[in-house]
Amino acid sequence: MKPHVVTAPSMPATVGPYSHAVRMGDLLFVSGQPGIDPATGVVPDGGFEAEARQALANLANVLEAAGSSLRLVAKVTVFLADASLFTQMNAVFSEFFPIDPPARSTPIVALPRGLRISIEAIAGVEGS
Repeated sequence: MKPHVVTAPSMPATVGPYSHAVRMGDLLFVSGQPGIDPATGVVPDGGFEAEARQALANLANVLEAAGSSLRLVAKVTVFLADASLFTQMNAVFSEFFPIDPPARSTPIVALPRGLRISIEAIAGVEGS
């Protein structure tokens, strides 16, 4: 089995030596998606919740480009820059995963460019 690099046309090019996602067989590994609007290159107005929604929308865009979707996500890692954002993140997360949410871990980390959230995922692929 060989890894297949996935590029999401709706997303800007990555800023380093990594791929938007990599498919291995029936599994998709999605790189961390920040809450940056791909059209503007900046975090949307509206505070942390807008940034979190954008990160999840970016995740959904990459999943779709790879033949997957949010409903096929098995595991998510949500990187937060501040533990005090945990409750707000849970509220937004539940909008995108209202039933049968995936397994999740939420480490508190330092993120570049003043970002407060980045989300990576492991998902299945449609038709697999």
